[in-house]
Amino acid sequence: MENLAARLSCRTEHEPLHPLISQKIRWQPDLSFRPFNYTAAPIIENMGSTAGTSSVVKPSPPAFVRAPMEKSSKASLIKELVALGLLKAVAAPFERVKLLLQNQKDIIKSGRLHKPYNGILHCFATTIRNEGIFSLWRGYTAMTMVHVSATVIRFDIFQYTKILDDTQWSYTRVVVSSYVASAATQFLVYPFLYAATRMATDVKTTGSNTGDRQFNGMIDVFRKTLKSDGIVGLYRGFNITLGELVTMGVLSKGLNPWKQHYSYILRNNFLSRHMVELGFWISGNMATYPLDTVSRRMMMTSGSGTVKYKSTVHAIGQIMKTEGVKTFYNGAGAEILACAANRATLLLMIYVADVIRAAKEK
Repeated sequence: MENLAARLSCRTEHEPLHPLISQKIRWQPDLSFRPFNYTAAPIIENMGSTAGTSSVVKPSPPAFVRAPMEKSSKASLIKELVALGLLKAVAAPFERVKLLLQNQKDIIKSGRLHKPYNGILHCFATTIRNEGIFSLWRGYTAMTMVHVSATVIRFDIFQYTKILDDTQWSYTRVVVSSYVASAATQFLVYPFLYAATRMATDVKTTGSNTGDRQFNGMIDVFRKTLKSDGIVGLYRGFNITLGELVTMGVLSKGLNPWKQHYSYILRNNFLSRHMVELGFWISGNMATYPLDTVSRRMMMTSGSGTVKYKSTVHAIGQIMKTEGVKTFYNGAGAEILACAANRATLLLMIYVADVIRAAKEK
C-alpha cells in the first residue's frame, strides 16, 4: 500500500512547469480525459467517478491526475473498459433502486405500481420479490454502453489533443473546447442513457401473473419511442443535462483546490485519501441531483401520448408545485450507496492489481 501511495503522489514531483494542451484540457473541471497507462492499478484508480448514476456522463475527478504517459495503447483502453464494466455491475442494483425511487410517481401514474416504495430496503425487497434478484441489473447493458462509448470517445479526443501539443491555446479556448467536447459526447450517448432509464423503471405490473413489461429490451425502447415521439423522444430532458454539466464544472472548479489539498496531506494514507475523495464526489453529486431528477422525470414522459412538460422550467415548476421540493432528492440515498459500493470495489481492484504487479516483479 505504501508503494501505491508513493506512486500516486509522484505527479507533484515530476510535473512539468508548462503543461501540454492535452493536459490542460484534462484538468478542466469534470471534463478531463482519463490517462491510459500500461499497468492496471493506475487505470482502475482513475475511474472512481463512474460510481455515480447521474444523467451526465462524468469523467474522472481530477485529484492527483497524472501527466499523460508518452504512449497510449489500445490494450490499456481495453483494461479500462473491462474495469469499467465491473464497476458498473457493482453499482447496477443501487442504480436501479435509485431510478425506481426517483421516478416512482410516474410509475404509479402509469398503473404499473399501485403504492409507493417505503425506502431503499423496501424497494429492494419489493423488486426482488416481484421480479427476481437478477432484475436488479435491468438496464445494466444500456448504462454500460453509455460509459463505454463515452470512454472510447474521450480516448480518441485525448489522442487528437496530443497532436496539438505544440499549438498555443488560451485558457478560454481550452475551457470552451472542453465543454464543447463534453456536450458532444453527452449528445451521442444520451439515447442509451434514456434507454437505460426506461428499462430500469419498467417494473412488472403489480399483481399480474404474466409479469408484463412495457419494453422487451433496449431495441424495443428505441423502436416504441421513435414510433410515438420521434427522435425528440430520445432526447427529452437533454437540455437540463447540459445545465448539470456546467453546474458540475463550476462546483468542481471551486472544490478541486480543497480536494487536492486534502489529498496531498493524506497522500501517504491510502484509505483516508480515498474517503476524502469519495466525500467530495458525493457532495458534488448531491448538489446537482435535483437537475438529474428533472432530466429523468422528463425522460419518463416520452411515449405517454401527451406532452406533460412544455419545457425544462415548466417541468421544474410542476414538480415543485405538485410534489414539493423533497421530491427532487428521491433516491439520493441509493445514489450515495452506489458511490460507496463502487469506491469499495475500486479499492479492492487497485489492491489486487498492485499485488499482481508486485508478484510479477519478483
